[in-house]
Amino acid sequence: MTNTLFADFKGVASLCCYALNTLFWVIPIFFTAFLKWAVPQAAFRKGCDHILNACANSWIALNNLNQKIFADISLQVFGMENLRAQSWYLVVSNHQTWIDILILQRIFHRRIPFLKFFLKKELFWFPVMGLAWWALDFPFMKRYTQSFLEKHPHLKGRDLAVTRKACEKFKTIPVSVMNFVEGTRFTTRKHEQQKSPYCNLLKPRAGGIAFVIGAMGECLDSLIDVTIAYPDGARSFWDFVCGKVTDVRIHVRTLTITPEMRGDYFNDESYQKAFQTWVNALWAQKDLCIEELLALPPAQGVEAGALGPMPTCSPFPSLNKM
Repeated sequence: MTNTLFADFKGVASLCCYALNTLFWVIPIFFTAFLKWAVPQAAFRKGCDHILNACANSWIALNNLNQKIFADISLQVFGMENLRAQSWYLVVSNHQTWIDILILQRIFHRRIPFLKFFLKKELFWFPVMGLAWWALDFPFMKRYTQSFLEKHPHLKGRDLAVTRKACEKFKTIPVSVMNFVEGTRFTTRKHEQQKSPYCNLLKPRAGGIAFVIGAMGECLDSLIDVTIAYPDGARSFWDFVCGKVTDVRIHVRTLTITPEMRGDYFNDESYQKAFQTWVNALWAQKDLCIEELLALPPAQGVEAGALGPMPTCSPFPSLNKM
């Protein structure tokens, strides 16, 4: 009973710190975003982007401090070598819980540019955070079902237009474009409904990352492939702030984006098939990598960014061999 009360107290205290930190930083973020909108001059707007990213990085830094104080997490992170804060990256990852976002922000803080996520349009109305994400140029996307598009054909390609517009913005200063390739969080029910061929993953959606690679052209330096594993299972955000998530293992590898990886995914059938095969192979390796991460012994007290022996994930496939 005492332990439960103490965990709940930590959770409330941590939530208050997250809320206060967010409310503090949204003020300069909103103000800078307003100036950026009001002054349509390229150099000025680029300067505003740097200020916005600095505010966002400071916000993440204090969130990370919050985690270190209230959440006793053992983070085993492998493969963080050769990352640069002044490069352009496409970051792909499996997705199990909202905690993934906080973990990714923590391990990559100031190691790569600030992570920009593609968000569902409905999240724009999320209190405070929706406007903050908009001010930070997070792209909001409206997903349409095939049946809906058949009834409203004029909306076909609207989400691609939003993606293209966002990618144009991302070319001005270094950025890390984040994509959860499964499109939704993993649950046993979704896994069964999809009849996924993977033990620990949902089926990947290749179109999003193919389009980003094509739209951003040679601006993208590399693709960062992230695999996250929770030995005790995916937990809720409340469990996280209460300090009940104690063991997280992350494997990171940096992959070269080669010329053959760029193409017209939606109009070139042969390229589409090859790219989907490539992503399926990546996901098969990620499935095995999760098993290897889960098999590792616990390492108490390991901090984010710590390096150790790499799990022996199989070599990455080459697209031109497909």
